[in-house]
Amino acid sequence: MKRLSVLLILAACAFAQKADKPLKNGLYAIFNTELGKFTAQLYEKDTPNSVRVFVELAQGTLASRDPKTNAMVKRPLYDNTTFYRILPGQAIQGGSPNGTPAYDCGFTIKDEIWPGLMFSQAGKLAVANAGSPDTGGCQFFITTGPIASWNGKYAIMGQVVEGLDVVDKINKVPVHGDQPVNPPKLISVTIERIGPEPVAKKPKK
Repeated sequence: MKRLSVLLILAACAFAQKADKPLKNGLYAIFNTELGKFTAQLYEKDTPNSVRVFVELAQGTLASRDPKTNAMVKRPLYDNTTFYRILPGQAIQGGSPNGTPAYDCGFTIKDEIWPGLMFSQAGKLAVANAGSPDTGGCQFFITTGPIASWNGKYAIMGQVVEGLDVVDKINKVPVHGDQPVNPPKLISVTIERIGPEPVAKKPKK
C-alpha cells in the first residue's frame, strides 16, 4: 500500500508539472473553437492600437461592416466565424465574417511594427493585411512555427500562452491549397484581464 501511495504522489506531481502555469497579469484573448480553446496574451503596451481594435471588435463596441447589408454595425465580429485560410506548417487565419480574404471591415489601421517583435516562435498573433503597408483591419492570423521571412511585414499583437496544441490541430485539418475542406469554426473570442489596468504614461511637458 505504501508503494502504491508513493506512486500516486509521484504521478500527481508529474501531472502538476505538466499543467499550465498561472497566467501573469495582463490582457488576454480566449479563442473558443470547435476543436478546443487557446489563449493569447495581448501586447497592449507594444501594439496598443492593434490590440484596441481587436478587443473592441471582439466585444462588439467598434462598428464593422455587415457582409450582407454593408451597413456599419456594432456586434461581436468574431463570433461564429471560421478559420477560413490555413497554411500548413505556418499559420491559421480568421476574422472574416464571410469567410473570404476579400471581406472589407470598413476601415484600415496603421501598422505597428517594431524590431523587437518577431515571428521567432509558434503562437504569434498578428494583424493580417492586404500585402501592403497599413492595410490591416479586422483579420488576424496565428503562426505555428518561426517564420523569419514575415518579420517587418505584419504587426504582432500577441502570443499564445495556452492551448498551442489546439492551434496545431486547426492547422492540420484537410485543405485544398490554403482553403480548408471544412473550415474550423471559431465560436467566440472572450477578452479577459488578469490583475490591474496598466498605469497610463503621463505626457511629457
